[in-house]
Amino acid sequence: MTRPKLIASRWSSRMAFILASTAAAVGLGNIWKFPYITGENGGGAFVLVYLLCIAVIGIPVMMAEIIIGRRGRHSPGIAAREVAKESGRSSLWQITGWLGMATGFLVLSFYAVIAGWAAAYVYESGAFQGQSVAQISGVFDQLVSSSLRLTVWHAIVLLAVAVVVGKGLKDGLERTVRWMLPIMVGLLILIAIYAASIGDFSSAMSFMFAPNFADLSINGVLLALGHAFFSLGLASGVVIMYGAYLPRETSIVQTTLWVALADTFVALLAGLAIFPIVFGSQLAPEAGPGLIFKTLPVAFSTMPGGVLVGTAFFVMLVIAAFTSAIAMIESAVAFLEEKCDWGRWKATIVAVFSLWLLGQVTIYSFAGAPWTQIDWQVPGKTLGSWFDLIDYATGSILLPLGGLLLAVFSGWIMTRSASQDELDTNPTLFRLWLFMVRWLAPVIIAIIFMQLIGVLNF
Repeated sequence: MTRPKLIASRWSSRMAFILASTAAAVGLGNIWKFPYITGENGGGAFVLVYLLCIAVIGIPVMMAEIIIGRRGRHSPGIAAREVAKESGRSSLWQITGWLGMATGFLVLSFYAVIAGWAAAYVYESGAFQGQSVAQISGVFDQLVSSSLRLTVWHAIVLLAVAVVVGKGLKDGLERTVRWMLPIMVGLLILIAIYAASIGDFSSAMSFMFAPNFADLSINGVLLALGHAFFSLGLASGVVIMYGAYLPRETSIVQTTLWVALADTFVALLAGLAIFPIVFGSQLAPEAGPGLIFKTLPVAFSTMPGGVLVGTAFFVMLVIAAFTSAIAMIESAVAFLEEKCDWGRWKATIVAVFSLWLLGQVTIYSFAGAPWTQIDWQVPGKTLGSWFDLIDYATGSILLPLGGLLLAVFSGWIMTRSASQDELDTNPTLFRLWLFMVRWLAPVIIAIIFMQLIGVLNF
């Protein structure tokens, strides 16, 4: 059996990789999820634990994924297989890459639906002006309960994804993130400045950066650990795939640090854009997942220039979701190109159409279709729909399991000489990285995993 042809595409520069990887990492997790889980878990103490975990878990595992991708020069599953073979290990270790690819595809199946929510809110934001809390909440409820409206917005998002991804690495992904990421960050900075001027900035700063560990539970610590790991887009096939396109002369250590810093900066900036408005409008910071789609529009409806600010906010959210979506589908498209010997456009159309079909499960789950409703008990919650099951399976099982396999694969399965050759750093830094992926990351990820599935109960 002949080995598959190596992927020939490369990022045009280190900056292109940093921009693309940052754009992939900076998504709904940073702007939608990070603020509300910070609000639910006491603010400053949660942020501090989150930052520590980015440093000791997120960065080392991200380096490991880039190493696997650049060493293997294939889509994630095939890359992991080739690296395992090179290391004299069983080809069964290719499950490390396949699991990440499958997980990323499942996540994207509902992620693209939520991106459709944000796109719909760009269109709807002008209607929030002067509306009551109940009326604004009703806008969201009507949106998610309408399978037709969700299908249309979902299709619009995926059509845009197809147009970009079909053009290839340089003409599609790279060219798009070069202008989209600066626009997104620029809008976020402008909104943060506006929020500081009209909202309660001092309360927001105190809430986010004055740790009160009495407000942080053990479950909150584990949530911070998990979010720090997953906010970088790890264990979803993205980083391995982007690593496969990384030129040999580019430093993995330096680029990873830049991506982690940029991703963390955007997450904190999102908090500074949202919490001054929340506190200034006497709203609840612990409003949960509805913070973006139900709570903030209430503030936008009453503040000066609220229509303009609200529209800008949801445009920024759409861009964040879109740049992550084009990253998450890339490994599936590259795999179809490799395995089926298809052209770029054919592979893109098949991947996007498959994703559209799978997204119907989420759409009809929100709409309450009887065939999507279930009643399954899992640790700490009841799953009421197929969407709940996909969300639970990816977030609580597949992502942490994938992260654990990645740490074990890079630390124990891949040869030390191969990983040292790829990192190309001084011996002290290499030994520190190796310790983290061999011992620290697996232990912490295993604890998170066991707590999420109910084996550990704090």
